[in-house]
Amino acid sequence: MTARKKDKNQKWALAFVIVNMVLFGLFFAWPGVLGVYYSFTDYSGMSANFIGLENYVNLFQDKSFYKALGRTVLYTVIGVPLLYGFSLLISILLVNKFTKGKTVAKVIFFFPWLISPIVTGVIFRWMFGESFGFINFMIELIGGEPVSWSSDGNLALYVVLFATIWAGTAFNMLIMISALVNIPKSYYEAADIDGANGRQKFLNITLPSLKPTSFMVILLSVIHLMKEFPMVQALTNGGPGTDNTFLVQYIYQTGFDQRNIGYASAVSMVLFVLLLVFSIVNLKVEERSKI
Repeated sequence: MTARKKDKNQKWALAFVIVNMVLFGLFFAWPGVLGVYYSFTDYSGMSANFIGLENYVNLFQDKSFYKALGRTVLYTVIGVPLLYGFSLLISILLVNKFTKGKTVAKVIFFFPWLISPIVTGVIFRWMFGESFGFINFMIELIGGEPVSWSSDGNLALYVVLFATIWAGTAFNMLIMISALVNIPKSYYEAADIDGANGRQKFLNITLPSLKPTSFMVILLSVIHLMKEFPMVQALTNGGPGTDNTFLVQYIYQTGFDQRNIGYASAVSMVLFVLLLVFSIVNLKVEERSKI
């Protein structure tokens, strides 16, 4: 490579880095700084007066905040293991040498990832509607009673979890498949020679080899579920009532419907700290697991 061409490539690389830094500062860093500032004000969209920690004091005395936080944590605690387990199961089946129709199956399982979360919410709202839903129609067709999917808070949460797993499996599946195919086949061949069965190979070879990938999938899944908004908004709108109002919906309602942007910014900062703490803990656990 000539010196002129190398210098030209370095200039292009620098240009791309600068563009990315500008976009990051404009759309991520600057809004983040504004969010921190607004959390200490009574900003309502017109003017911002500094009020110190008042938003945070009110926040930690607000039962609605704790209800939204608790429902979000419950959704995440149930949803992440289900999403991880189902993604892992599908991935193992798709890399298994005895599985037929792998290409078609990959397209089918990846298709939900191509659909907008809002569309996903609308689809599941139509499927699980109480008076017009396809699922209740099928239940009545076989002589059963319609289920109150949208008027029962727990059943509505189950529908949200079902939609989450249906829509989120594809991304995790791609990551896990790439990790599974990179596990050396010699490990399994040696295990076969030692007489290991499928369960032993899975527990002693597959899972340990997937540790780095598993940590990443769990981290991304937790962040995604804790910040879930469009799909849930289209599916349940936080209902019935406020039973399934998650934290980001609470931020949206407080900031845009009630125009209490300063208070909503404080809630956003709490969510940011929770995700930051979880990310640090996850990384520390991953580092210790490598020792």
